[in-house]
Amino acid sequence: MKSVKYIRERFRGFLPIVVDVETGGIDSRQDALLEIAMVSLKMDEMGQFSIDALYHEHVIPHDKTRLDPKSLAFNKIDPYHPFRFAKPEKEALEFLFDEIKKLKKLHSCTHAVLVGHNAWFDLAFINEAAARNKIKSPFHAFTSFDTATLSALVYGQTVLPKALKAAGIDYNADEAHSAIYDAMRTAELFCKIVNN
Repeated sequence: MKSVKYIRERFRGFLPIVVDVETGGIDSRQDALLEIAMVSLKMDEMGQFSIDALYHEHVIPHDKTRLDPKSLAFNKIDPYHPFRFAKPEKEALEFLFDEIKKLKKLHSCTHAVLVGHNAWFDLAFINEAAARNKIKSPFHAFTSFDTATLSALVYGQTVLPKALKAAGIDYNADEAHSAIYDAMRTAELFCKIVNN
């Protein structure tokens, strides 16, 4: 591959943003979006990627969505706990999307592209929440970079903890299923795959 100087040249004008969401269920059309973490990446003069910045919001469940008790037991989120300092869904999305728009402009990229482990899941929840709140998403509507697929190709693993282990990246099961923790580990994994 030819040498590139800018992120926009590496991914055909796309700006990769690593995303992890925590939700009140698995159906993006009906279940609540509860937490969003987004990680921006930077590229050095050698074309190597690393983590740049973290953006994060706790989200108050939208009144048109539902909460599955099984999902809440799994992710251990109390959606109405006062110390979550959660924001209404629209406000949280507007803040995060504005930050992505600034990054797109900074890097002269046409679209942000969502990077995620099983990225279809995160993108579906982001797209549904954006539509529900009548906000234009900065993410490409259907293109995503999926680290589960990339890890299967590179390491023969699709499960995040196993892919991280194969990549030589630490993973703490006690911290898992927090959007921040999973987004940061996914970002490390994506950078390792791209850099190699």
